[in-house]
Amino acid sequence: MSKIDREAIVNSVPQKGFFGHPKGLFTLFFTEFWERFSYYGMRALLLYYMYSEVVNGGLGMEEGTAKSIMAVYGSLVYMSGIIGGWIADRLLGTQRSIFYGGILIMAGHIVLALPAGVTALFISMFLIIIGTGLLKPNVSSIVGDMYHPEDNRRDAGFSIFYMGINMGAFIAPFIVGTLGQKYNYHLGFGMAAIGMLLGLIVFVVTKKKNLALAGTQVPNPLQPDEKARVIKRIVIGLLIIVGLGFATIPTNILTINRFTILISLLGIIIPTAYFILMYRSEKTTSVEKSRLLAYIPLFITSVLFWAIYEQGAIILAEYADKRTQLEIFGIQLHSSWFQSLSPLFVITLAPIFATLWIKLGERQPSTTRKFSFGLFFAGLSFIIMIVPAFMYGTEALVHPIWLTLSFLLAVIGELCLSPVGLSATTKLAPAAFSAQTMSLWFLSNAAAQALNAQLVKLYTPETEVFYFGLIGGTAVALSFLLFIVAPKIQKYMIGVK
Repeated sequence: MSKIDREAIVNSVPQKGFFGHPKGLFTLFFTEFWERFSYYGMRALLLYYMYSEVVNGGLGMEEGTAKSIMAVYGSLVYMSGIIGGWIADRLLGTQRSIFYGGILIMAGHIVLALPAGVTALFISMFLIIIGTGLLKPNVSSIVGDMYHPEDNRRDAGFSIFYMGINMGAFIAPFIVGTLGQKYNYHLGFGMAAIGMLLGLIVFVVTKKKNLALAGTQVPNPLQPDEKARVIKRIVIGLLIIVGLGFATIPTNILTINRFTILISLLGIIIPTAYFILMYRSEKTTSVEKSRLLAYIPLFITSVLFWAIYEQGAIILAEYADKRTQLEIFGIQLHSSWFQSLSPLFVITLAPIFATLWIKLGERQPSTTRKFSFGLFFAGLSFIIMIVPAFMYGTEALVHPIWLTLSFLLAVIGELCLSPVGLSATTKLAPAAFSAQTMSLWFLSNAAAQALNAQLVKLYTPETEVFYFGLIGGTAVALSFLLFIVAPKIQKYMIGVK
């Protein structure tokens, strides 16, 4: 998009109307609010649905398999953002990408709401993965398009938008989770579909008035001859994938276990290929190569952090279901409700951390040391789960406070690492690969969950202490190592504080 086009879009959007921000922020806030409501509501139930007995309305899967599928699903959701960004940049533009993404997500939840067994589960996952890839990165992109680069409301606008994400994630388990666990899983998934429908209604009804031209243009459209060639390749690729599926799935060549291993390998291979491509490119200067080398330990730290954090929806979700007292002070809890803890803590603590960094100013820790703090608290969130096992054994039900503390520590780590990681990525990215480096940052979560697809199989009541202790202890040890070598890493960040 040219500078003139961008300025025309910014100037065409109403500049005030939603807490002193462009009216378009209202549209995007509630679109993402309901999209996250649908996603996190469904995710709060999904593991339980997969491993619950068929007589209890579930699919009766083996627990290790169900946990691996959860991890692979999360990994593919983050990988799909690369595809969604490309489609928006070259084919549809961001507004249309968001709309079609929402349609696919809603369709995925509708399919999951049907009592059609494992087949419906995988069709649903496919639709939601592609839909989320189209919607999620492009909503954030339009938020940025609504502000002039020098507009001092820009960061505050993203903060308000981020609150919408977490508010949707916070209320979803209480509504979707309760309906699913108290009445029927498919009823819960149906409510997730309704949530996405509400998001689509908000988007369609308000976009013309509030968003104006933002996101309507295709920044780098394919030329007619390119478009025909690309569409042909996409169709051929899809036919090959479908053909391989028909050839390998019925013959048990491609099993669920082998598929999870394949995704785990892709989670490592794709970001590695990105780093090699950018480092070896003639477009990357010597200074940028040095910064890229400094970015590698940050990326690896991020992978390790998210590997622990994302197990909140897998291992800790199972812990909530099987190892936690679900009645306290006469109140009956549902295990899905614990998935609301992370967004609740983010909403509560994010303003405190933002204020802290501002107050510290030049005295605040370096980027690398903030990463070390993030990994330290993530490790601590697992180590603390050893305590109830030592106190009560691995068979007894424990007080909900232990899970609450674990989620709290993980969120403290998130607030040390995640916002800082976004900022560091923009600063350390080679100029010729700025957008792709941002995709690489999100791939750290995809790689983490790809790694989890193998790790989570190892968790059982018998291995509980070893599992939490080894992973948590490794994270804490590596956080100390990162803290010590931080000054050396900083030297490679030439010109970046």
